[in-house]
Amino acid sequence: MAVVVRAGAAPLWWLGLLAAALGAFVPGLTGLRIGLLAGAALFLIVAALVAVVRGRRYAELARGATRAGRSDFLQDRAVTVRNWRRRNRWWLLGAFLVAVASAFLLPATGGMVLAGAGAGLWIKAVRIGQRERRDDALYWVRTDWVGRGRPTGKRVKGYRTTGPMAGDAAPGGARRHR
Repeated sequence: MAVVVRAGAAPLWWLGLLAAALGAFVPGLTGLRIGLLAGAALFLIVAALVAVVRGRRYAELARGATRAGRSDFLQDRAVTVRNWRRRNRWWLLGAFLVAVASAFLLPATGGMVLAGAGAGLWIKAVRIGQRERRDDALYWVRTDWVGRGRPTGKRVKGYRTTGPMAGDAAPGGARRHR
């Protein structure tokens, strides 16, 4: 489940940094200094909001998690990440273009907002990983329940658990090094 959360963190982070770097070369209406200060403030606010949003739902589903059965289909980490990024590539491209275009108003601010969203998702995945280590289990979402890639969506009725060594994901959705 943390893999789904973490799948969006890297693209948002890197596209945000690239948009902020490109936006730093545009003078904008407000000037570079104000744009960077506003971007830094919004980075912190967005990262904090993304990190805490839906936290209760994650905890509620984790408390009610059941052991994965033989009939549950659980995907590998690489497949989940690839599917999420393919499904959301146009949304990511649109967000990147909006962030670059916003530099004409506030330089680098849109890119910092994107990077903040990526950092918030990464923080959320780390918190899920801490819970997985504490509970000595990996949380999974059945692939037919994930839908549009939201691990707390309406279709998700509960999480499944496996042992911490199952699959190719480490706690928190990171790649397991063998």
